[in-house]
Amino acid sequence: MTEKQDRLISLDAFRGATIALMILVNTPGTWAHVYAPLRHAQWHGCTLTDLVFPFFLFIIGISMRFSFEKYEFCKWGPLFKKVVWRTITIFTIGLFLNAFPFIRQDWDWSHFRIMGVLQRIALAYFFASTIVVRTDIKGIVKISTGILIGYWLLLMGHGWITDVDPYALETNLQLVIDSIIIGKDHLYGGTGIQFDPEGLLSTLPSVVTVLIGFLVGTMIKTAKDHEDNAQRMAVLGALLIILGWVWGFAFPINKQLWTSTYVLFTGGIGTIVLAVMLWIIDVKEIKGWTKPFVIFGANAIFLYAASSSWTKILLRIQFELDGKIISGYGYLYKTVFQPMAGDINGSLLFALFHVFMFWLILAWMYRKKIFIKI
Repeated sequence: MTEKQDRLISLDAFRGATIALMILVNTPGTWAHVYAPLRHAQWHGCTLTDLVFPFFLFIIGISMRFSFEKYEFCKWGPLFKKVVWRTITIFTIGLFLNAFPFIRQDWDWSHFRIMGVLQRIALAYFFASTIVVRTDIKGIVKISTGILIGYWLLLMGHGWITDVDPYALETNLQLVIDSIIIGKDHLYGGTGIQFDPEGLLSTLPSVVTVLIGFLVGTMIKTAKDHEDNAQRMAVLGALLIILGWVWGFAFPINKQLWTSTYVLFTGGIGTIVLAVMLWIIDVKEIKGWTKPFVIFGANAIFLYAASSSWTKILLRIQFELDGKIISGYGYLYKTVFQPMAGDINGSLLFALFHVFMFWLILAWMYRKKIFIKI
């Protein structure tokens, strides 16, 4: 296939596969029984699960390359209004999800989390958009390089000045900055201390994840031969992986700090995965298997919000089991999936059930042509 298509199915399938994987890794029956690839690396390192978030930012960058073109990449006017509106909307939805289900004892918001996944997406999208409409490809590469090296120097410099491990959970610069600007009481507490993996400082390198997607999107958009382009994408991806891995000996690959090495490593994997999908789906036209993933990708933000809300509702509902009060989430796992398949496979089956359940909802929306865009 040598002619460009108006719409490449591989892009939609990549987005959908990422969203499906997100549901799978976010909804195990119990976190006590999860297969290793389906949980985040404890600190340094990268698992299959750690690819979900950067893949989503990566595909946002690719989508920007296609959607911004109709605005002729204008610095102001309709495009700027769209970017600002979308940023505010996504950030606000993230705040609402943090507050959901809006039940607080005495309405005490003193420990309300400010940042989160959607907030990170909103800010990364805004700053990446600002960069791409104000510079060319060479400028984007230079800015990205500067951000990645600058972030490394900031963390390393903090460790050198304060004589601490700059990449440890308790002593990294991101924790210091977030504690000062946001306040410790408003940070995520799921890591054992008040530390937010979607904090302010690590938003900087996450912008580069979006920019890598934009650069790959430019390769796809301007390609005259998709087969040749898929090969070039694979080479680029391999180079990014190698660079991230080698640099990782000095600057560990770490999702929660969103280290520069993590940006390169995951960006490289994303580029290779998309190159393979592009070759299979749009070059060789083996596309019959893609429909379920296309459906998943059609309402990505809606699905994230819906799945997050559903999980919180299940955790709020209470049932009695064997003389103990447990959440609806735990009750469903223990009474249906654990007896059916055991501890770890039951936990996996619980997650797969949610993947299928949400797919049915999205399939109905797709058939009715209901697409919730922001």
